[in-house]
Amino acid sequence: MSLLKKTGLKLYKIYQATIRKLKGLKGSNQSIAKGFATGAAISFTPFVGFHILLSLIITKITKENSIAATLGTIVGNPWTFPFIWYLTLHLGHFMLGANTAPIPVDFKEFFKKLFHAIISLDFNLFISDIWPIFLPMLIGCIPCYIIVWMLTTKLIEKALYTTSKKGEQNDTRTRM
Repeated sequence: MSLLKKTGLKLYKIYQATIRKLKGLKGSNQSIAKGFATGAAISFTPFVGFHILLSLIITKITKENSIAATLGTIVGNPWTFPFIWYLTLHLGHFMLGANTAPIPVDFKEFFKKLFHAIISLDFNLFISDIWPIFLPMLIGCIPCYIIVWMLTTKLIEKALYTTSKKGEQNDTRTRM
């Protein structure tokens, strides 16, 4: 079996396990789907370390499923974050109309400096080193958030609806 097929199978198993977990949650399919989508979409923001907290706040305000939102933040993980960060950075530069290409960013160093600037309340470090990278990421995450939220909501709603319909069909067959 090729590496691509193995990877696809693993991703499909992760997808199936996630749907099973979501199906076990209390609440409507729509509330669960929107909660998961909120968690997935919040992973596209540059607020690393605060994704769960932010998704819980948003789901509390919008009355979505907060457990599903927490599960949705798994979309942002060590394998996906580099792609997400580069996407939001470059999209943000494009949206801001930057004439120059964004400088190569060492995200490990960037987040280390960001953490240091926040902990030590070093506003000069934040303005000089962090803001030129953080602002484009913040701007670039907005369309990503919207698109990811809309697509994920539809995908999860459909998956939850499909699995519940299969479950209902199996229940009626066993009753006969």
